Amino acid sequence: MRRSYQRENVVDLAAYKMHIEKTNRLLGIPKSYAKDYALSLHIEENDLVEIGKDIFDRTQFLASKAESQWYEMYESAKNDRIELHVVSAFRSVEYQANIIQRKLKKGLKLSDILRVSAAPGYSEHHSGCALDLTTTGIDALSENFDQTKAFGWLQQNGEKFGFSLSYPNNQERKIIYEPWHWSCL
Repeated sequence: MRRSYQRENVVDLAAYKMHIEKTNRLLGIPKSYAKDYALSLHIEENDLVEIGKDIFDRTQFLASKAESQWYEMYESAKNDRIELHVVSAFRSVEYQANIIQRKLKKGLKLSDILRVSAAPGYSEHHSGCALDLTTTGIDALSENFDQTKAFGWLQQNGEKFGFSLSYPNNQERKIIYEPWHWSCL
């Protein structure tokens, strides 16, 4: 059974931008972040659909417009004997801020954190159209994912389902190479 989750509509873009600026200021993220990292602002999706559990047994959601694309891709991979497992899907601005706060509390430098975690407001996960994926036999969020049959399958077939690799190797943004991060934006 399809379970939808309606979040409160974000109708005031100016208020959303102010919320992002305040959140990032509290985290110590510079105002020049978007320009410095060549990232765009992403509005939180409010029309979300449950897609099941991730590898950590947490319920995950995607934008309703991305759900069918994900299931078609998942089923096609499965038919080709490729296992795709969700590590993460939709994330709210608050969830993204908490990720960064946890890393700061561990003593990591903000500049290092921002190479692996987009600042709140700039994560593709806010759109509900991004997935972090893994497969059996590999650590989640590992660059070695690009050595798997699952990654090869995604490279050959992802675009058929509207998904592409967001952070390829040697890209202009300051985000690290993330072979696990696929988006249908």
